[in-house]
Amino acid sequence: MAVSNAVDLGTLGRVGTALADPTRRRVLVHLTGGPGYPAEMAGQFGTTRANLSNHLTCLRECGLVTTTAEGRRIRYELADPRLADALRILAALDLPGTCRLRPPRLVPRR
Repeated sequence: MAVSNAVDLGTLGRVGTALADPTRRRVLVHLTGGPGYPAEMAGQFGTTRANLSNHLTCLRECGLVTTTAEGRRIRYELADPRLADALRILAALDLPGTCRLRPPRLVPRR
């Protein structure tokens, strides 16, 4: 059965990939307040610059953030200002359920 309500499923998939990781969620929420810089965000999030760089690369490749060189620094910001509103709307939803991730099923050794 085909689903079509003028929704771009590719865009939803990219947003889902971005939101699947807690660090990327924090980055996106941080950027709703305006541009951010990797070194500062890494310090605020308690992660390494290398780790944050991997997450920022994912967000950039998913098309959710853009970069601008400012001398030796790189400024990150949301690619579309409507994304900030969308994140706020999603976060405000009162949805039932917990959607806990199940631990991997262990296969006994023989």
